[in-house]
Amino acid sequence: MKKYTYYLFLNLFFLSCQTRSRPDISVIDNALTFYVVGDWGRNGHAHQQDVANMMNACGSIVEPEFIISTGDNFYQNGVASIDDPLWMSSFENVYDGEHLLEYWYPVLGNHDYRGNVQAQIDYSKKSQRWKLPARFYVVDHALENETDSLKLIFIDSNPFEDKYYSEAKYKNVWSQDSTAQLHWLDSVITNSTARWNIVIGHHPMYTAGKRSGEENTIRKHLENRMLKDGKVIAYFAGHEHDLQYHKPEGSLHHFISGAGSEVRPIESKLPFTEFAESSPGFMSVSILPESITVQIISANGKNLYTKHITN
Repeated sequence: MKKYTYYLFLNLFFLSCQTRSRPDISVIDNALTFYVVGDWGRNGHAHQQDVANMMNACGSIVEPEFIISTGDNFYQNGVASIDDPLWMSSFENVYDGEHLLEYWYPVLGNHDYRGNVQAQIDYSKKSQRWKLPARFYVVDHALENETDSLKLIFIDSNPFEDKYYSEAKYKNVWSQDSTAQLHWLDSVITNSTARWNIVIGHHPMYTAGKRSGEENTIRKHLENRMLKDGKVIAYFAGHEHDLQYHKPEGSLHHFISGAGSEVRPIESKLPFTEFAESSPGFMSVSILPESITVQIISANGKNLYTKHITN
């Protein structure tokens, strides 16, 4: 009897440990779900591997259809070529969990522009999961009901950061035709018939992080275009090494997922900041025809914040 009680105690103890370690992420039935992570490429260091491990653990509960990267894919100076060792040490060998072997749709960050941008585009031909066909592009997905759809609009925000044109380390930005990209963005948004339109870039329009209080030229160039006709429901960015959600006036919801490795302190929250935390982590986004659910998950599996959006 004592032996039975002892083993029962051990089973309950291990069950309790498993329960505590289970990620706090909710399943949204019949939803199209994907992850958003940014500012990660550090050879697995500075919590990158921790975040990757939690993304994979969450995948056993809420398996993502694909993964979005909000840029700064490789620190400090991007990659040199499609054969750069950083592809293995910062990407392939870090995100190797079974639930992370999905398509990755990245955008380019400022650190990526310090290296060979074309190599990140060309790696799409070498890799089965890295999908960066151009500096800016569109991905369409049908929703569960097969009537409604999601349009993901990936932009290159670097040419809209005005100060980069006076900094030699960003000389690869100088040759980009920002006007052509704006015309493209206007056309994509205007002609979209998708139920939900989401834009992804690297630089945020609003932030409570390190760059709080600085002039924001990204907002000056892009916000009104995204607000036009209320077609774009959300903008996801990185650049700030933290996790944030802002809802200023208008139809656009602003998310920052830039805590894929190193994190920095929150500096100053805005009047419309609903969530901001300096914690390694990522976002899980679930799309239904009638709603969007964004769950912000820390590297230790805690659900830090959940936002439900209806339209």
